[in-house]
Amino acid sequence: MNQKLNVGIIGGAGYTGGELLRILINHPAVELAFVHSKSQAGKPVYSTHTDLLGDTEQVFSGEDTAELVKSDGLSVIFLCSGHGESAKFLAENNVPETVKIIDLSTDFRDESNGFVYGLPELQRERIQNATKIANPGCFATSIELALLPLAKAGLLNQDVHVSAVTGSTGAGQALSPTTHFSWRNNNMSIYKAFTHQHLKEIRQSITTLQAGFDQAVHFVPYRGDFTRGIMANVYTTFEGSREEAKALYADYYASHPFTHLSEAPIDVKQVVNTNKGLIHLEKHGDQLLITSIIDNLTKGASGQAVQNMNLIFGLPEDMGLRLKPVAF
Repeated sequence: MNQKLNVGIIGGAGYTGGELLRILINHPAVELAFVHSKSQAGKPVYSTHTDLLGDTEQVFSGEDTAELVKSDGLSVIFLCSGHGESAKFLAENNVPETVKIIDLSTDFRDESNGFVYGLPELQRERIQNATKIANPGCFATSIELALLPLAKAGLLNQDVHVSAVTGSTGAGQALSPTTHFSWRNNNMSIYKAFTHQHLKEIRQSITTLQAGFDQAVHFVPYRGDFTRGIMANVYTTFEGSREEAKALYADYYASHPFTHLSEAPIDVKQVVNTNKGLIHLEKHGDQLLITSIIDNLTKGASGQAVQNMNLIFGLPEDMGLRLKPVAF
């Protein structure tokens, strides 16, 4: 592609908006048309995302969004506002059909209103032909990556058990009793046990590959005392050997650039600040334990959104996303 994509961001002051900016200002095929924020209008982007000082002189726009989305040459907009805000935005703004939409909220993950669920490891071809993408949830991404190969083989025939922990950025920037440092630091807790909102899209994705799946998914989420990353430990009955499971997973993810099978046990720092999903398998009796790790802000949100953008516009899937992990 010779001409750069003109990209707009709605809701650029939050965690996902900031992470999206960090990726896009270094993306070789992108030109930022605007970054909109109601709360930070007129201020430099680096005044909110302070690590971007020296990287961009972009200023948050507070202009009427109805005019922004009609900007000449606009290629795609990312919706990074809170849940419920994307549906409201689309109801109030007439986005031209020529402008692609990538929504990072929960509003259209049921594929309503013409949206395609944007998990490339599940339906890359549909994403390539889509005009509107519903970006998956962070917990959903990590758990779905753990289960898709089994679903594709029709092997999810018993209940699935999930225990997963996420960093504090998964809760967004709005303060609550459980996001304050003094509460979160050196602390852990369970929340939304068996009722988490991502269960709906997890089941939707599984049944896309294994139509008859009607087993329970027992999901217990934890709040971790770290800032970013997800580790999901998933187990279910598997009659084959560990070697047979490894072959199944290696074959499923062979053509996907970001999801990799690890022979050694994995840890969260291997994926923090990257768009990778790493998977480790263990067999215990008749149970297959699948450990899946991602960064909730990249593969679980903004990185995956850019991956979807790349697919829609025929760019290399990994363009702008070869990011270095923190490691230490």
